[in-house]
This record gives sequence, C-alpha cells and structure tokens, in this order.
Amino acid sequence: MEKRNQKFQKNLKLEEFLNEINGDLIIAEQQLLNKVTRKYPVILVMGALRSGTTLTTQWIANTGEFAYPSNLMSRFYKAPIIGAKMQRLLLDPEFNFRNELTDIFSRNIGYLSENGKTQGALAPNEFWFFWRRFFPYKDLEIDYMPDEELARVFDKEIFVQELMGIADVFHKPIAMKGMIANYNIGFLDSILDSVIFIHTKREICSNMASALEARKRQLGSEQEWYSFRIPEMKHLIQMEDTAMQVAGQIYYTNSAIEKALEKVSEERKIEIQYEDFCENPEKYYHLLQIKLKKQGCHISENYCGNSKFEVTRKEYQPEIKKSYLRFLEEIS
Repeated sequence: MEKRNQKFQKNLKLEEFLNEINGDLIIAEQQLLNKVTRKYPVILVMGALRSGTTLTTQWIANTGEFAYPSNLMSRFYKAPIIGAKMQRLLLDPEFNFRNELTDIFSRNIGYLSENGKTQGALAPNEFWFFWRRFFPYKDLEIDYMPDEELARVFDKEIFVQELMGIADVFHKPIAMKGMIANYNIGFLDSILDSVIFIHTKREICSNMASALEARKRQLGSEQEWYSFRIPEMKHLIQMEDTAMQVAGQIYYTNSAIEKALEKVSEERKIEIQYEDFCENPEKYYHLLQIKLKKQGCHISENYCGNSKFEVTRKEYQPEIKKSYLRFLEEIS
C-alpha cells in the first residue's frame, strides 16, 4: 500500500461518489458507442516519471488543436464520452448562452502542476482511472503484462471506441498521457489505426533529482517507491542507494520505450528531449503537425504557443551523478 503524505491522500468519499455516478451512466455510455466513427489519431505521451510528460500534455492542450482528458472529464472515467459532452455543455464558449454560466466558465488551462497533478477544470488529467479499467494490474505485483497476455484480457473494441467517441465530441484528434503502457507500446501500436507516440526524455541526473524529490514530496521518504511498478522494480528496491533505484527506474523505462519504438513506423513516433523542447517548443509543434499530416490529419500550420519554457532543476547534488555511474557499472 502506497504511504502518501497528507496533502496527497486520496479523497475516498469522492471516489465512492464518482463510482456511483459512473455506474449510473454506463448504460447510456454503451448506447453512444454505437455512434462512434474512427477517424481521428491518438497522440500518446510516453516516458519515465518526471521526464516532462506533464509539461508536454499541458503544452498540447494549450494549442487548442487537440481533444484531451481534462480534470472535469476524468470524473467520468467509465463514461468518458458523456464526460466530454458535459464539458462542452458547461465550458465551451459556443454554448455559454447569454452568459448563463459565466460564473463557472473559464478557458484558462495554464501550466500549474504538482507531481503530475494539474489544477483547473480544463487542465489535462492523467486519466489513470480510465486506463486502469483496461489494464488489469490491481491484483498483480507489478504494473505489467506481456503483450500477448494483455491482448487476451484487454477490451480493445471498447477502449478504441471510447477514445474515438471523445474525439468525435470535440472534432479533434485526442492526446493524453499513456505512461501506464510504457512497456506495452507494441500492443497499442497494433490496435490503434492512427497513433503518434511521443517519448519524452530528460537529462538523466536532472531526471533522477526530480524523481527523488517527488518521492519525498508525495510519500515522505526517498526510500518509498513512486510511480508505476515496472518489471525491474523487484531488483531495484533491493538497492540501498535510492538514487541508484531511480537511475534504474528511469533507465529501464526509457530502454523499454526505445526498444518498442524501434518497431514503430517513423510517422507514428516522436522523441522529445525535455531541455531542447523548453528551448524551442515550436519546432516540436511543426514536427507533430507533419507526422499527423502523413496520417491524414490536419492541424493549424500557425503555432500560437509559448516560445520557450524554463528548464527546471538544472542543478543537482554531485552524489546523484556518482550514483548513476555506479548503476551503469552494476549493469555492465
């Protein structure tokens, strides 16, 4: 059981109420699935913890060119198409009839986040409750199943229909984090007709420093495992040096993604180096635009987003670099 600091504790009453609401909506959602058309690409942001995946999804959301699961929509994790319709009804300027909903209306998405959790109704959400409906990891020791095993239990039809249903509501391609499937990219590539995998990477020692700080912030200790339980976790938690643990966590995650992406066609993948992205996000927008165009999807050629972002945590303790080098020695 994950031991979270008070600030990051789950709201069990909210989760219970959301489960009740979603149960009430399931039948209506199933009827909507029959109306779904499959014509929009899916953009999936992959990467190790603390590598810039949240910034990337916030940036994508702020372009205005993509549908994405928001904090509001995340509350409809068993009825995401209805959630998308509710969001448009409540927060789309087109439906703000004579300023009836001005007191709740806001288009501000922003770039605030803490350990991946964003702020604001329209800010992008990690959508893990939705993902975990399809990935049966709850009763497993790790968050992973080989592709062939996953294929036997994964409801591919419903998964794709619901994503396409959200895209249909907004008439845009859909973008979201997909890190729960970092080790199952090949499987997702096989079931999605049109997809772009965005692999975010960060300078390794900065990434390690950020991961260690996230452990302390959310769990109260660097000793506690944070983020998805990757297959190599059992070996890594035996290491007394916690910096070596996160070095391995990041290294193995990136290695798994890179290995899988070697088998994915070029028009279906993009690698984003966090530091380079912060310096020139427009470059990556046009790269995404080109990749989408090759898949028959057109977004605006005009980039209207931030010209730069601040690179965070550029400095770190020298011991972190030493731990990383020790980790490389151990696996060599």
